[in-house]
Amino acid sequence: MTQRPAQSPSALPPLEALTAPQLTWNDTSPHSDAFDDVYFSREDGRAETEHVFLGANRLPERFAAWQEARAFVIGETGFGTGLNILCAWACFEQHAPKGARLHLLSTEKFPLDREALTRALSAWPSLASYSQVLCELWPEAVSGIHRLHLSERVTLDLHFGDTTERLNLLEGQVDAWFLDGFAPSKNPDMWQPELFEAMAARSRPGATFATFTCAGIVKRGLKAAGFHWKKVPGFGRKREMLAGGIEAPPTDTRRNAAPWFTPPAHRDAKHVIVIGAGMAGSSVAAALAKRGKQVTVVERDAPGAGGSGNRQGALYVKLAVETNHQSRFYLAGLLYSQRWFGQLASAHPQEPPLWQPCGVLQLALSNKEATRQQRFMANHPLPEPVVSAQTNALSELAEVPVSAAHGLFYPQAGWVQPKKLCEQLLQHDNITLRQGDVSELKQTQQASQTAQWQVTLASGETLQADHVVVATASLANQFAQTAELPLQQVRGQVSELTLPAGTKVPTKVVCAGGYVSPPMDNVLTFGASFVPNNATTQVVEEEHQRNIDELRQALPEWVAALEAAGVTLSPEALEGRAAVRAASPDKTPYAGPVPHTAAWQRDYAVLRKDASKVPPVNGEHHPGLWISTAHGSRGLASAPLCAEVIASRICDEPLPIEQPLADHLHPGRRIISALVRAQ
Repeated sequence: MTQRPAQSPSALPPLEALTAPQLTWNDTSPHSDAFDDVYFSREDGRAETEHVFLGANRLPERFAAWQEARAFVIGETGFGTGLNILCAWACFEQHAPKGARLHLLSTEKFPLDREALTRALSAWPSLASYSQVLCELWPEAVSGIHRLHLSERVTLDLHFGDTTERLNLLEGQVDAWFLDGFAPSKNPDMWQPELFEAMAARSRPGATFATFTCAGIVKRGLKAAGFHWKKVPGFGRKREMLAGGIEAPPTDTRRNAAPWFTPPAHRDAKHVIVIGAGMAGSSVAAALAKRGKQVTVVERDAPGAGGSGNRQGALYVKLAVETNHQSRFYLAGLLYSQRWFGQLASAHPQEPPLWQPCGVLQLALSNKEATRQQRFMANHPLPEPVVSAQTNALSELAEVPVSAAHGLFYPQAGWVQPKKLCEQLLQHDNITLRQGDVSELKQTQQASQTAQWQVTLASGETLQADHVVVATASLANQFAQTAELPLQQVRGQVSELTLPAGTKVPTKVVCAGGYVSPPMDNVLTFGASFVPNNATTQVVEEEHQRNIDELRQALPEWVAALEAAGVTLSPEALEGRAAVRAASPDKTPYAGPVPHTAAWQRDYAVLRKDASKVPPVNGEHHPGLWISTAHGSRGLASAPLCAEVIASRICDEPLPIEQPLADHLHPGRRIISALVRAQ
């Protein structure tokens, strides 16, 4: 089969806030005004879904026979009301063995809003337990990938945007396709040759498909892309439909222009060692444990002992004015963390809660910053439930006096208890926590077996695993395999002030140069200092004073009112905590496989002379070695999504971010940039 030309490794479509469809309703049945077509059969939509998509893809018997360690993956073109996805989920629960997992992914260019989705799915009371979960987790209509954990063993990735565009950005492979969407005569823009080519390129060998239509454009497009098809009996009054599959999908050529980012070959993962029990390590461990992997977490001190050990941590991001890859990743991380924290808090209720989505108010304290925020809003067309510009209601929002005239409000962000969160994440039957200091990583070759990793502790004890994930912040490059990874140590100190009961306090997280959270147990947490190239952890009064100055600059009237009420705001009156975080030179985390630095420098040496001469050699990695670090002071927004990226790679599942963003996070990016800069 002819290979498609390589796409640019950095191609990412513009960020969009997508438009909800205009609907006409017949009770609970929606009709699209734009496409003049129904979302599901008024007679029996569920029976139609089960016949067309579940039956023709042989899902009941395939689920029942599924013994793979990885998840079974279903891809859908056109999410609509989600009826097909919910039926597939219910079918999986009915037929699949206990240890099996299901991964669903679906594209949608015109997502329904939550109210319309709830109304449409109310037509199927038998699916109520499934639809309730979906509607509660339903994301805002922002283009990109939105990962929803529907249950302990079922994941849904919603790819919002143009279907073909989304599939071309997908990093993953599909076992069965639901080729849905409005009829070809109603929606010809979707049913194009490029769609079928994208499906073929994202299919596993032997992947199947089913579709309700027999239109000629569909048959020709499927055949040209490499699918075989046959006509089978349709549903109801529709006499025929198509079903088939693809035995030999085309080779993925997207990374021809950047072969170094080609992922390493998949290897079994029965036991994984995670080094570090902060936010990065705990979230990776939890992601793998949920997927049925046995995980040993090795921690020198205790969960959350480092930069993740504060009483409170604010979930907020400061996105760039332009929609670059870094901003796109942090936005995706923010949206994912908001959902994930909410699910964790619901599953583990406590007082005070693990997660408080109180909202975050980002103040502009200068005209320059106000202009920057205005430009940001112009370049980021995001819905108000994600972020909005505020110019005259800042005091009402914060519920304390705010003198700034401009700010950005993230209504679904807030604060979390990071140390308790780390502890909670490690409370899983598949996770074992071991205290110890890792001194060496070494691969061992066993006869007739895949090489394993030997982890040596300072005590001399050794542990073995199929994979190792390094998540030790600024110490992540202490091993021979990671030594060339550039990391900067950044000290940060938070300040804590006990307030008298009844004190008027901010009800939102307020940030500017620093941040202040709503008090927890009458203790106000604010800061944090930012001291690069400093690895000390003792609390110092100088940085307390710096935090006081930042707080006074952000909320001068409120601080004055506190002092007038007799609250002493001085370094001597404060408690606090200091820790060391890690940052990369480009301020983006490292999340992915660890490159073999010497091999990259050898294989891509020609880039030093001519960056356009790309050797056709895939990047060499240390097999089974991964890293999640350099999360800086934004780890609450980045570490959970990076954990999903790594767990998805290890478990051979589709990624929760687009291929260009996965490459942007790759730890080897600094090797390539250094070679190119050497010109």
